[in-house]
Amino acid sequence: MAHDRRRLAGELGRIGIWTVALRGTDPATRRDVAEAAAELDRLGYGTVWLGGSPSVADAEPLLAATSRITVATGILSIWEHPAADVATAYAAAAAAHRDRFLLGLGVSHRALTGDRYERPYSAMRRYLTELDEAPTPVPAGRRVLAALGPRMLELARDRAGGAHPYLVTAEHTALARELLGADAVLAPELKVVLDEDPARARTTARGYLDGYLQLPNYTNNLRRLGFTDDDFPGGGSDRLLDAVFALGDAEAVRRKVADFVDAGADHVALQVVTDDPRHALPLPAWRALAEALPLR
Repeated sequence: MAHDRRRLAGELGRIGIWTVALRGTDPATRRDVAEAAAELDRLGYGTVWLGGSPSVADAEPLLAATSRITVATGILSIWEHPAADVATAYAAAAAAHRDRFLLGLGVSHRALTGDRYERPYSAMRRYLTELDEAPTPVPAGRRVLAALGPRMLELARDRAGGAHPYLVTAEHTALARELLGADAVLAPELKVVLDEDPARARTTARGYLDGYLQLPNYTNNLRRLGFTDDDFPGGGSDRLLDAVFALGDAEAVRRKVADFVDAGADHVALQVVTDDPRHALPLPAWRALAEALPLR
């Protein structure tokens, strides 16, 4: 599968955009979403990662609005979408859009899925097998896993094209690269606050991060990286913010992206965090980052 992984890394490009705001489920904003996706395509980003536990169908408007950029789910929850249905939807999307769709899969969180959340590693293995055995299988090289811990990273290496870790550090990226080996794609997400006022940038970052710090999957992974319970209250310590965010101007983002790339990332998915990151389309920030960063 090494050849497919090299091809996938090229398709993802160096820099992508991770966003929930492009879900576009509200008919009133559908046109704005399509125009924003088309602009990301023109700006030269390699991939747009659709957040918020999307379905394959949620990616379709972005694929239809663009001609070059890869569109990925970041991530589709295996608890919410039967594998057989996903395989069928994937085949249709791939055929209609020249294989520009990438299936990002994850196990989400117990707090969001309730009683369905049981033995997530084993459930992911079964899910991948179901995708393999579907009438039209999803190729292993066209799927990535939201892997944080060692076992899921190894599964991403062995049963997928690579990993798309969320809320991680450059140190985690180095550890993930070691586990994934040379061939698997590594595409971490990185949060960005473009604000040159340090206090205001940290306030924005803490307001967004606080919800994620209530989810054990993330805090357990951060503990493995050396953070402690003292780093989690109030939206995170300065030390934690500096590790999982790029705060400041576009040059600060460029330096943080370089840290992730130097640690082994093939691609970095930038999530621009504003006061309303789940709904607002931060087009000025996306444009400024496109000018400042090497996108391909």
